[in-house]
Amino acid sequence: MSEHHLSRPIKRPPTHPGVLMREILDDHVRLSISEAARRMKVSRPSLYAALNGTGSVTADMALRFGRLVGGAPELYLRMQDNYDLWHARNRLRDTLEQIEPAA
Repeated sequence: MSEHHLSRPIKRPPTHPGVLMREILDDHVRLSISEAARRMKVSRPSLYAALNGTGSVTADMALRFGRLVGGAPELYLRMQDNYDLWHARNRLRDTLEQIEPAA
């Protein structure tokens, strides 16, 4: 499978990985959050926060979720990185423009 790189900035925010994780739980493996949290050995509130997009998907959570559903944890981490970077870039836009590059 080849990778596709975008040559233009994305106008909309990237999807939080929790959105994909919730879809997988609800539509594909059909597990409740409580049951998924129990199997993943995490608290229900921490899983709920990740699935709702109010919490970050950490490496730990990505590994546990990947084990639960058979997916690649790297996907969830890349999605989280893209999500965080997009929001930081927009939040810091004015500040970044004021920083004089060293080179």
